[in-house]
Amino acid sequence: MQEVVSINTTDGTSQSIRMADALGARNSSVRLQAALAAGSNPDPGLLETLVERCAVEPDFFVRDMLSWALTRLSPEITLPRIRQELHSERAAARGQALHTLSKIGERSAWAWITRDLLHDTDDEVARTAWRVAVALVPENEKKDLADELVTQLGRGDRNVRLSLSRALADLGDVIEPALARAAANPDPAVAAHTRATELLLRNPEIGFDGAIDEAKRVVALGPEHAAAVAATAVTTTRSTAAGTSETAAC
Repeated sequence: MQEVVSINTTDGTSQSIRMADALGARNSSVRLQAALAAGSNPDPGLLETLVERCAVEPDFFVRDMLSWALTRLSPEITLPRIRQELHSERAAARGQALHTLSKIGERSAWAWITRDLLHDTDDEVARTAWRVAVALVPENEKKDLADELVTQLGRGDRNVRLSLSRALADLGDVIEPALARAAANPDPAVAAHTRATELLLRNPEIGFDGAIDEAKRVVALGPEHAAAVAATAVTTTRSTAAGTSETAAC
């Protein structure tokens, strides 16, 4: 039987209690409806409940709705409370606070994206911090952010590396000096990730997996040898194509 939690009442105090109960219901659909209701009828009295639920909500869609509900409240009361969550011991709380900041889009919050968050030991928190930092960074601080982000090259699995490459590429040409320095890193994983990011910056259509494969080849063979191999492959491909065309014409 589907769980039902009523959240409609004329009593303000009872409404807050019922909303809190609904946001903590076992059924994710009930929690989603409650978060939607909270955003549709913004109530400052629900700020603490919404923030607390963000830190423990297991369902992605409900978490996203909770963040939306928070954006519906006044930034004057929401932002200071979210800032507190950035220092939480719970990774989920830090990550969702960063996500909510990205939804609010308050530029002054850039100062809250600390080095600790950019280097967070939790990959999901760090990925979110990279994305939010790139979205909020002032133009005159992009170079410093790029210098900070390149220190994370080579970190994590494919998804983590893709997130970092995208964040760096979104900063634009300002990242080139930092990437040039990182390309000399003796760690082949860092060097390959660096070159893949360079390829993505120059040609976003190449795709991350293709960029990584090409970067690994360059790192293994060296730039000059890799270029020679690539040129030979192109020549061979053209010769084969020409031979096929002549055969077909006969």
